[in-house]
Amino acid sequence: MRSWPASEVPSLPDAGLPAADRPLALHDTGTGTARPTAPGDTARMYVCGITPYDATHIGHANTYLAFDLVNRVWRDLGHRVQYVQNATDVDDPLLERAQQTGEDWRALADREIQLFREDMTALRVLPPDHYIGAVEAIPLVVEMIEKLRGRDAAYEVDGDVYFPVAADPSFGQVSRLTRDEMAPLFAERGGDPARPGKRDPLDPLLWLARRPGEPGWDSPFGEGRPGWHVECSAISAEYLGMAFDVEGGGSDLAFPHHEMSASHAQVATGERPHARAYVHAGMVGLDGEKMSKSRGNLVFVSKLRDAGADPMAIRLALLAHHYRADWEWTQDELDEAAARLARWRAAAARPSGPPAAPLATVVRGHLADDLDAPSALAAIDDWAARDGADERAPAQVAALTDALLGIAL
Repeated sequence: MRSWPASEVPSLPDAGLPAADRPLALHDTGTGTARPTAPGDTARMYVCGITPYDATHIGHANTYLAFDLVNRVWRDLGHRVQYVQNATDVDDPLLERAQQTGEDWRALADREIQLFREDMTALRVLPPDHYIGAVEAIPLVVEMIEKLRGRDAAYEVDGDVYFPVAADPSFGQVSRLTRDEMAPLFAERGGDPARPGKRDPLDPLLWLARRPGEPGWDSPFGEGRPGWHVECSAISAEYLGMAFDVEGGGSDLAFPHHEMSASHAQVATGERPHARAYVHAGMVGLDGEKMSKSRGNLVFVSKLRDAGADPMAIRLALLAHHYRADWEWTQDELDEAAARLARWRAAAARPSGPPAAPLATVVRGHLADDLDAPSALAAIDDWAARDGADERAPAQVAALTDALLGIAL
């Protein structure tokens, strides 16, 4: 599956300290603390992608901008970034939407993925090196399930294949939830805890036998299609290996998705950890509820763009909130971001301004501190509000906001 075009990232002057002395710290859900990342020359990141039956709402954009900041900060520190993202282009919600609308599920997925690409391009989100669809990853999924079967970590229920969570002694360490906390979330987020025949109510599906009227692919365990969690396990293990630096997504993915994906990969490979850190973005709400496809309370990036919103204002509206915060979208958010963007552009167009080097140090420091974008934005606000005599500063600050924040002035 093809990705989307990359915007050029300006090169900035070195910050003056080795990367090891100014690492990016991120909040790891698995430990509940912010910890310095410690990539080698290449930083490895996997971010869970969309299920393309509706794209791209502001909640999606909020998540992908957060990990775009991770990408940009690592690059600024001198790391090469190997970034992988999936697209779940066959799954129950997609098939259900296609049945409701009478559209072919493949055409629906293709259209929404293309819209997602366009939105990511407009928002200047750096593309993944590998953008992998679930359908094209089916051979990888089959291979991983075969490894699990070889380790007695897969069993059948009426032709469907399940993973026993008891096979992973570290199960629960990603989300840090108790079983009592897991049970309702598993049911709410695609699990089937009440299904008869399962060894454990929390056991997740690895392979769904083909149902009438649904697509299916051949496998050693019968015709069918992948479960959700194993898709990301197989793709990440193939393209990044184990113990990669960051697995990311929205906070609603910590359980069951990231928990289950980690267990699949760890048991199949016999290695651990799956990822060194699990990083999660907050939820964006509308009208007092989490923004979600199931509720239908969505604000789409494409609709905002069609109505004349500057994509850089949309990006600024999202960056005005800490990536881990839960918050509610309003029109005021966009209006305030548009006004901020206008102030920044006016300052960048001046013949001179305050020196850029101190600002760069401050912005880098805020972003290294668990991606504190709101404080970085406030620092640029302060710079834009002051006069100065450095003729190079406006262009340098424009390059800074572009390289680190993805905002083109």
